[in-house]
Parts: sequence; structure tokens; C-alpha cells
Amino acid sequence: MKIKLNGKPIEAKEGSRICDLIDDNRYLAARVNGVLKDLTAPVTAGAVIELIDFSHEEGKKLFWHSSSHIMAMAVKMLFPETKLAIGPAIDEGFYYDFEPVKPFTPDDLKKIEEKMREIVKQNLPFERLAMKKEAVVEFYRRRNENYKIELARVIPDEEVSLYRNGDFVDLCLGPHIPNPSHLGAFKLLSLAGAYWRGDSKQAMLTRIYGISFPTEDELKDYLKRIEEAQKRDHRKLGQDLELFSFFEEAGAGLVYWHPRGTVILRVIQDYWYQEHLAAGYDITSTPHIARSQLWHQSGHYDFYIDKMYTLPVENEEYVLKPMNCPGHILIYKSKVRSYRELPLKLAELGTVYRNELSGTLHGLLRVRGFTIDDAHIFCTPDQIDDELVKAIELSRKMLKKFGFEKYRVELSVWDPQAKDQYMGSEAEWERAEAGLVAALNKVGLEYKRIVGEAAFYGPKVDIKIIDALGRSWQATTVQFDFNLPKRFKIVYMDRDGLYKEVVVIHRALYGSIERFMGCLIEHYAGAFPLWLAPMQTVVMPITDKERKFAKDVMEKCQKQGLRSEMNDKSEKINYRIREAELQKVPYILVVGAKEIQDKTVSVRKRGRGNMGAMKLKDFFSLIEPELGGED
Repeated sequence: MKIKLNGKPIEAKEGSRICDLIDDNRYLAARVNGVLKDLTAPVTAGAVIELIDFSHEEGKKLFWHSSSHIMAMAVKMLFPETKLAIGPAIDEGFYYDFEPVKPFTPDDLKKIEEKMREIVKQNLPFERLAMKKEAVVEFYRRRNENYKIELARVIPDEEVSLYRNGDFVDLCLGPHIPNPSHLGAFKLLSLAGAYWRGDSKQAMLTRIYGISFPTEDELKDYLKRIEEAQKRDHRKLGQDLELFSFFEEAGAGLVYWHPRGTVILRVIQDYWYQEHLAAGYDITSTPHIARSQLWHQSGHYDFYIDKMYTLPVENEEYVLKPMNCPGHILIYKSKVRSYRELPLKLAELGTVYRNELSGTLHGLLRVRGFTIDDAHIFCTPDQIDDELVKAIELSRKMLKKFGFEKYRVELSVWDPQAKDQYMGSEAEWERAEAGLVAALNKVGLEYKRIVGEAAFYGPKVDIKIIDALGRSWQATTVQFDFNLPKRFKIVYMDRDGLYKEVVVIHRALYGSIERFMGCLIEHYAGAFPLWLAPMQTVVMPITDKERKFAKDVMEKCQKQGLRSEMNDKSEKINYRIREAELQKVPYILVVGAKEIQDKTVSVRKRGRGNMGAMKLKDFFSLIEPELGGED
């Protein structure tokens, strides 16, 4: 029978499996007619088969998923009474949730790793099994695996998929790597707590995180990147550089910005205002609370109540806003709008509050109170394409200012096989997706189309910025909203004198200011470019005799618009220079007797060291390009 293998027509014998057609050990699975399959899957006539290795995104995911199974197998061999929960692949690596009899320790991780090495040497293949749901439930009941029983019961199909390695059997859809020999190198990284199904009312489980690769060199490279990432950890740098704090007595997930951190925030926000005003946006400001009725009308109350804070006000329920959208809608509806006013672009740096679980909070990246640079573009259908292009171009311009020119772009669209799960008509979804695709093509951004990942109220584009370590961070979102126009009956009067439903495009460019700040800290490892640095120059007299001249230099720097201070502490000059370097100040201006005599300053640049003496006006000319955001 004829098939296609990696694009080439070949002849395959009846009864062949995919693995019978290949002799290259690097392949992990195959996509057969677009569906991911194990290599043990049978070959059918006319099949189009694409072999998958670790370089493919799907290859990494199933490699890491298989690694989690091997880890769980090792845990059960070492600690038989431990109960199994779930063990998926994640963006980088894998984890498995367990309920151990005694808490795991770092020493236990070493034992588990060693047992995994023994399992890899045994090379027990991954075998797919299919059983009736009732049989699976009974199978796990005999093994006292209550979490697996719960998972099996919610599977809608009567036949359930499992995978076996020797005596170890796990509930799983698959596919998996052919056998454990592919796991050339792995390491268990950390322990954490995790609620079963993410519900704080459920049992607290123990999560073990790990990473694996086909080769030892890949693991070493990854661990080096992790080490570098730890040096850039925004939580540690935020404390060391006195940018922000979290206080337990005030509440988890609430950021307190120190003066230097607030300086950076102001620079980020001032640039945002400047660019939005130039792009024709109108700036708004909406209250932090509103009657719960508003959130019932918007739909947030029904779908989002577990993330919302409510409070009583004069026998009424109010909500601490989790979104800025309804406020902008009210402003739009404050008067009758004509087509001549459109597009109307309302933008706000709006602080919102969401009731995130304490276990999910993570520095600036996941907090309970944060500021979104929201904007809503109210436009007519024929203005959609132009406004989408403008929004994406504005995003790219602003992100470039902060040093981000590489992106990962995702286009999330509806699943046409599940239309009942989405608002809006088929024509609206097709028009919206076509508009997003046209905008992405026009600005030259490659993207990955993800079916079924759109919100129920509209498709979206996510732009994820790539930092200095190659990591991606969520930044810009450009989203259609079919929900709010219908719920609030948002209309405009068209040329023909008839009222028509307005199109709403919701977009945020930084995303959350807090998350964007965390990204900036890690991208630059706290060494911000001159225009963004909270303290741009520090002036240092060598002795008390130069203090007056040093103060004059500092004041001239300040008149020039530089954020400048003087360090005339009693410590020796080398100690003070080291202190400024640890604070990652871009320029240190040292003043001694010779500098006073020559009317110069001795300039030290961060990362470069001593640049020699120069006139102050020459120093100002030297740094002028950096103040504009050029390096």
C-alpha cells in the first residue's frame, strides 16, 4: 500500500506499524493525517505521515510528558503508599502532583532521580492500553488511587486510554515516546505545594518539577540558562535595587513601590501617555469600585465572581473592579454617537484587583492589584482593518523603545465545531479573524494560529516579547469583543440615520504594568538603559575639599534633566564606587583636586569602567543619544 512519509511517497506492507518504516532513533512520534500518534500505531493506505522529533514543539511536549510518567513510576517504586494525581508537560519541562505519606525532601529528589536512571536502563516500552471506564475505576480502586478514580469518572468516553511501563500503569491519552532510552539526561528541579485541581478547598498535594533532554549537553545548557535567570530574578533585584516590596502584614500580592521603582513607573507611564495622545487616543480615568449590577450586565459577575472582590456599601453590593471595560462602555454611552466620531479610542492606565489564589502569586508577574494599559477602540466595520494595523504598529513601536524587537505571536480563534460555546455570529468571527490576519500580514509578523483558544467573546492576537535569555513574556493583546456591544446595546448613528451596533476592539500594549516591569528588570538584569534608569548619575567628591564643586556638578546635571544625586559619605572613594556599581547606576562622576583644577569630571560608565576626564558639556553631548533610548 502507498503512503507518504515526511513528504515522500513510499510503499508499506500491510500490517506495518510506523516504527517498522524508520530506523532513526531520534523520532519520538508521528502526525498521521494531522493527528499525533505513537510510533507503534498501524499504517493505513493513503496515510500522510510526518515524523516528530525533539525539535518539534509537539516532540518536546510528549518527551516531557513521558518523563513525568517515568518520574511517577520511580516515586511509586520508592514510596509505594504515595497517591498519584496528574503529571503534564509544561512550557519548559514537566511536573507531577503526588499525595505522599510523608513530605518529600530534597534528598528524596536525589533518590527519585537515581531510580529513574535505573528505569531508563531497563528500557521498558510505553504500551497503550484501552479499557472500559468501569474496569479502569475498579483497577484504581484496588490500588487505592482516589485521584485517578476521580479523573476516570469524568472522562466522557466509555473506553479509556492508559499507558503501561512494566508494572506501572497511568491514566493518559498519550501519545508517548517509544521507550525511556530517549531520556538521555534529566534533573528534578524543585518541590512545591499545589491544590488538587487548583481549588483551595481541595487537598494540598506535593508537586515535583523536572526537566529532561535527549542529551547531556542540552541539559547542561539549560541549567546554565536557569542559573543566569536566577541572577536576573526580578524579586531579588527588586529588593537589592530598592524598587519595590511586598509586606505580609499588608496582604499578599500587593505591590509597594519604593521611590526608585516609582521613577521607572513614571517614565514608562509618561511614554505611554505621549504615544497614545499622538496616536489619537482620548485618556480616561474610571473609579475603582462600581455597583454589582454593572458587572451583572457585563457578564463578569456570572463568569468571573471567584476572581472578584465584593464589598457592602449602604445596603448595596459593590465590586472592586477586575476589568476596566465597563467603565469605558459607560463613557461611550454617555451621549449619542455619530459615525463621524468614530473611531473613538478610549485609553486608561487603570488599576484593577483580582482574587488570585495565594499559591499562584509570583513577584510582579502574578499579583492581586495591578495596572492595565487598557484601551477600547469603538469603530465601524469598515474601519476594523485600519485600526488593527495601527494598534499592532503602536505596540511594536513602544516595545522597541524598551529594547524588544523579537516576538512570539499567537492568533487565538474559535473552534467552529463548538459554535454554541461562543458569542457572535459565524460572519462576525470570520470577519474578525480575517481582520487580525490581514493586520499581522501587513506589519510582517509571523504567527501561530491556535484553534479553540479564543475567549468566548472574540478572537485575539497575543504578542509575547522575547527577552535577553530567549524567554517569552506576555505583553500585547488585541482582542475583539462581541459580548459587551450586545449586553450594553452599544450603537452609533450611521450615515443613513439608522442606529447600528458598534465594533469594539479591546487592546493592552504593556499588558500589566507590574508584569512588564518584572520583564524589564529580568531582561536588563536590573542594569536599565540610561533613559530608563531610576538614578542616572552619581557625583562623588574624593574628599571633603571637593564637596562644593561636586555639588555644583550635580546641580548642573539636574538642570540638564538628569536624575542625579551626590554621594559624599565618609567612606573611601573605591567603596562608594563599588556601592554605585552594585546599584547599577549608568554613570559615576568622580571629582578630585585635578578635576577642580581642570574644570572636568572623571567619568566611569557602567560595564565599561573609567572613560577618563572630560568637560561636563562634553559628557552631556556624549550621553545625549542614550537619553533618547539609543545605545
